[in-house]
Amino acid sequence: QLQIVESGGGLVQPGGSLKLSCSVSGFNLAEYAIGWFRQAPGKEREGLSCISSAGGLANYADSVKGRFTISRDNAKNTAFLQMNSLAPEDTAVYYCALSRGFYCNLVFYEYDYWGQGTQVTVSS
Repeated sequence: QLQIVESGGGLVQPGGSLKLSCSVSGFNLAEYAIGWFRQAPGKEREGLSCISSAGGLANYADSVKGRFTISRDNAKNTAFLQMNSLAPEDTAVYYCALSRGFYCNLVFYEYDYWGQGTQVTVSS
């Protein structure tokens, strides 16, 4: 059964940190690039970061560069998004997605499989 489950979201104060996890089953994760996206109410889905299938290449959107770090552990079929210096404008539902192939990009329609998302709320 193909399954992608995000976890680690929640309520955090401005300036705080969260680490999101993306647990995958039914896939050989080593065959897929991974992307993290988010969508806030009334806004389009935004690509945040992605990592190549082997983990050697990563891209970041300007909005999160220097604050977010993507990583993956293919042996554990899991990916992560470490988020630091969070601000209220980071409030959104965060999604993990898989794209078959080596390279990654931040274009959401390039991704084939999506999780259900995890809510991140940054508020004092």
